Amino acid sequence: MGRGKIEIKKIEDANSRQVTFSKRRSGLLKKAHELAVLCDAEVAVIIFSSTGRLFEFSSSSMKRTLLRYQDARESSEVVAGKLNLDENEDMKEIDYLKNEIMKLQLGQMRLQGKELSGLSLKDLQQLEKQLNEGLLSVKAKKDQLLMEQLELSRLQEQRALLENESLRRQVAKLQGCMTPSEKSEQMYLEYYPIERKVSPQKIAALATDAACSSEFEKADSDVTLHLGPPCGKTRKRKVAESESASPTVSP
Repeated sequence: MGRGKIEIKKIEDANSRQVTFSKRRSGLLKKAHELAVLCDAEVAVIIFSSTGRLFEFSSSSMKRTLLRYQDARESSEVVAGKLNLDENEDMKEIDYLKNEIMKLQLGQMRLQGKELSGLSLKDLQQLEKQLNEGLLSVKAKKDQLLMEQLELSRLQEQRALLENESLRRQVAKLQGCMTPSEKSEQMYLEYYPIERKVSPQKIAALATDAACSSEFEKADSDVTLHLGPPCGKTRKRKVAESESASPTVSP
């Protein structure tokens, strides 16, 4: 059967109170000694009885422990005071920043034409001056951006012209290096575009025929000396003409 819970209150009987004091004091000092030994702690206990008698325990030296306690207490008080001082300074800075924020917000609203009540004529003139200066700055910045965009467009146009001129020169150079048949093929493709399904060989044949036709037409209009075998269609046409022009010999 366990012990019942003892109610903590002052013992009215003097004899019982003295007996309880002696027992509890001995137990407290024993626990203090155990704490000092087991945990390597510096422990000091000071007890005054109801009659004023002193009882004490110290694991090292009561005087040294009390001095250490006093120094620690003063240090903690200094730290606490410094913390309070820092806290007060922080609160002052917070209040100052709040006021500055309110001023800036009010100034911004007035620049938007709001919260103008309470302003004097001088304040309104100063506000008007600020607005005009801001408007001029915005206009100058806008003009600067427009000029930069125009300059960029001009540079891009010049670059495009230079690239086109370079491409024209390359095309002219390539055309100068091309053979007559290649030129005829290119001219044929320019004037008679064909579908992609037509083979390159057929394109070359068509271009060759076109070149020969052009040469034949030129030969009809102007009599020139031509060395070498005639083209396919031109040769066939000349043979047909010679046959038609020759008289028919009867058997």
